Amino acid sequence: MKARTPSSAPLPRITVISSPATSTQVGSGTESLLLRLAGAPPCMILIREKHLSGRQLFALARDARKLPLTAGSRLLVSERIDIALTVGLDGVHLPEEACPLHLLRKAAPSLIFGRSVHSLRDAVAAEEAGAGYLFFSPVYSTPSKLAFGPPQGTEKLREVCRAVSIPVYALGGITLERTKECMECGAWGIAAISLFSGSEHLPSTIENLYRITG
Repeated sequence: MKARTPSSAPLPRITVISSPATSTQVGSGTESLLLRLAGAPPCMILIREKHLSGRQLFALARDARKLPLTAGSRLLVSERIDIALTVGLDGVHLPEEACPLHLLRKAAPSLIFGRSVHSLRDAVAAEEAGAGYLFFSPVYSTPSKLAFGPPQGTEKLREVCRAVSIPVYALGGITLERTKECMECGAWGIAAISLFSGSEHLPSTIENLYRITG
């Protein structure tokens, strides 16, 4: 399956990040999450099951591509350009320490490339290298981002949003209540793991977020 040409339409404001499956069935956590997105407003969905082997991640991404997601949704995978191209995903999300982004864009010009950043300098550099969007984190305190030090806070989020012209997603400790604060700092949208994995009715959660983000 060929990768699709990136749409010129704006990226969705809500990014749902999958978390590692907790059961013994490979990928079951993400499959459940994706199925619960049925009927939800368009989202950017990032598959980031780093614990899976390449073969397992390929199978998960292939099955995810077949699901009837709402028109306008974008399906991405963490780091694996080969899987994105083979399965026909919309893009790839890269960690801060990934291979040079400008070289990856040359190798796969049809894909959307996003990048995680943790400083103003790295945000500017990522835009110059050709990133299509950024995850800036951690904005708030969260266990999943302890390795990156204390929370950055909303003032640093504001600085990054002012310094770049590409969409910036606030990540780290995001809740419904904090979303408005992030948007007021200039964020394009929010990205989260626990906010969505713990939601009993995912479409309603996303609808509420869209009321805040516009």
